[in-house]
Amino acid sequence: MSDRKVHSGNTRIAVICGVVVAGMLGLAFAAVPLYNLFCSVTGYGGTTQRADGPASSVLEREITVRFDANTNGLGWTFRPEQRTVRVKIGASTLINYYARNDTDSAATATATFNVSPPAAGAYFNKIQCFCFTEQRLEPGEEIHMPVVFFLDPAMVDEDDLEGVSTITLSYTFFPVRDEKKDKPAGPVVGLSGADKSKPL
Repeated sequence: MSDRKVHSGNTRIAVICGVVVAGMLGLAFAAVPLYNLFCSVTGYGGTTQRADGPASSVLEREITVRFDANTNGLGWTFRPEQRTVRVKIGASTLINYYARNDTDSAATATATFNVSPPAAGAYFNKIQCFCFTEQRLEPGEEIHMPVVFFLDPAMVDEDDLEGVSTITLSYTFFPVRDEKKDKPAGPVVGLSGADKSKPL
């Protein structure tokens, strides 16, 4: 075999390997948004849904909704202002979460969320939520953050939810950037109705 053929074969292999590596990198970057899209559409893993408006009907059946709050790597106080509410399936309900920056530096954070039992995620619809946007708090600043939600009436036809009387909505706040390295760009405008006031 001539040196030219060997060189050509090596070049072809190198090109193929390069294409494969590039393809794998592309899939790696696409995996997270594709997974998030899958979860948001199916409710997989307790992922809730986002709705533009209220449900088309309200049922007489009631469900207790519990609220949970956690932080990860963030020096904030974060808690629900109501631990539980009793709601009719399909009825729009307003509750509030509270957050306060207990550190001596500004922080920008975002909240992840899930629902338990996981099968309820596909039927838990949020019309308004602080989790739709990042939240930035100055040192000592506090905020009251509304969540407007309803339970899709279609959940009564879900076999996995038959007999379920309690659903838990859980949020975890975590930092999204290092404020010491970033130049402050002014407070983030949260969703309408958010009430920022002085520390307690």
